[in-house]
Amino acid sequence: MSLLDRLGSVFKGPEELNLTGGGIGRPLFYLSLPIVITNLLQTAYNLADTFWLGQYSTEALAAISFGFPMVFLLISLGMGISIAGSVLVAQHIGADEEAEAEYAASQTVSFATIGSIILGSIGFIAVGPFIEFLGASPEVLPLATNYMQVIAAGLPFMFGFFVFIALMRGYGDTVTPMLVMFGSVVLNIAIDPFLIFGFEGNPLFSMLGLGGLEATLLTLTGYTGSGITGAAIATIFSRALAFVVGIAIMFQGIRGVRIRPSQMRPNFQYLRKLLEIGAPASVEVTGRALSVNLLLLVVGLFPTPVVAAFGIGTRVFSVIFLPAIAVARGVETMTGQNIGAQKPERAGMAADFAAKWTLIILSAVGALTLFFPRTIIAIFTNDPEVITVGADFLRLVAPTFGFIGVMRAYSGSFRGAGKTLIAAAISVIMLGLIRIPVAYVASQSYGSTGIWLAFPISNVAGALIAYTWYRRGTWRTGSVRGPTPADD
Repeated sequence: MSLLDRLGSVFKGPEELNLTGGGIGRPLFYLSLPIVITNLLQTAYNLADTFWLGQYSTEALAAISFGFPMVFLLISLGMGISIAGSVLVAQHIGADEEAEAEYAASQTVSFATIGSIILGSIGFIAVGPFIEFLGASPEVLPLATNYMQVIAAGLPFMFGFFVFIALMRGYGDTVTPMLVMFGSVVLNIAIDPFLIFGFEGNPLFSMLGLGGLEATLLTLTGYTGSGITGAAIATIFSRALAFVVGIAIMFQGIRGVRIRPSQMRPNFQYLRKLLEIGAPASVEVTGRALSVNLLLLVVGLFPTPVVAAFGIGTRVFSVIFLPAIAVARGVETMTGQNIGAQKPERAGMAADFAAKWTLIILSAVGALTLFFPRTIIAIFTNDPEVITVGADFLRLVAPTFGFIGVMRAYSGSFRGAGKTLIAAAISVIMLGLIRIPVAYVASQSYGSTGIWLAFPISNVAGALIAYTWYRRGTWRTGSVRGPTPADD
């Protein structure tokens, strides 16, 4: 059996998946598995930076603790457009409206490009004052600012690839984005240590036992690395390549949904439809990003090891919660296509199935994490104080991992049905009204442990709120795709 045959037996393309008929488990699994891997590869960008900058200095590690939430915030502000495009594509495909799906995708790419250029320009100017407002120390502030200015300049490339992923997912193709992401991540990991360290004191050469080659390359090039700025350059370069490949695939229409240049002229009437769905979705995603940034106001009151531990902990969570996020995206697509096909009961079955199994699986992961918290933190740093604080963070949050799965599954179904305002409300309540206030109040009495306590409390509350709201059944009513200019 060839490699392609083996891949085909593990991953199923949209032509092999029936999302609107038959069982729930198989199509949801085959839809979500590539999303898990894609998100894992996505996280690998951040983990690679965290690993190598952890070898570079504790100040650099603290700098990306301030930088990563800012990256998430910039992307989140425009993420609603891509979510709206994904929902519209899914509902049109479910209703067997291929031409309308292509129009939705084309308009989404146009407005997403415009939005990312605007956000990137604002971000480039504002990152310094914003990071200073968050409480970065004088040693950390210039490092975080340099990192974020490079990221902001490359935001159109980063965001463009996320739009590609979202549109292909709405169509039901999650395999193609996974393959493109894989190539991009391999490139990023390959160039990251060289752009950070250059050829002098590069720990990669020591790991591989190639000290002689290090000296030779240093003599030939004289390149001593760009530190944290080099990490940002590596990320933008590899994301730009992924963006170009993704857009080329959609222009050619060889896989998944197609975009057509003739349909990309901005239609501001259609923008209204995108914003009706996308604005609440953007509030949801932005709320998550803002919660991390606002928590940094509390975390920033503590010494640098606590800030570094917070950064590592949130990166670890981004890996552990990948299955929940992926399954939620799968539920979003299945809900969208089934709502378009006038099968709301099947959409509900998908959400309940996903909530049950993510609760079981992530609870098991949480139990396992309790046994090895120090080992996990030590992967990213050799600072004993950071390891101790980070391990305490993991121990407190791990028992509630499963509740994140429940909240994500039901929120995904709300989004797929076009009820993005409900998903946004759950996120705002969980993070803005519970997590951040609890973190601030508890930190006054219990120090950094008080901050960590806010996570399990808000995780449980978020799951209960999402489940209760879902049982009301308000997500079942209607479709959001409506009339489309593609018919004009």
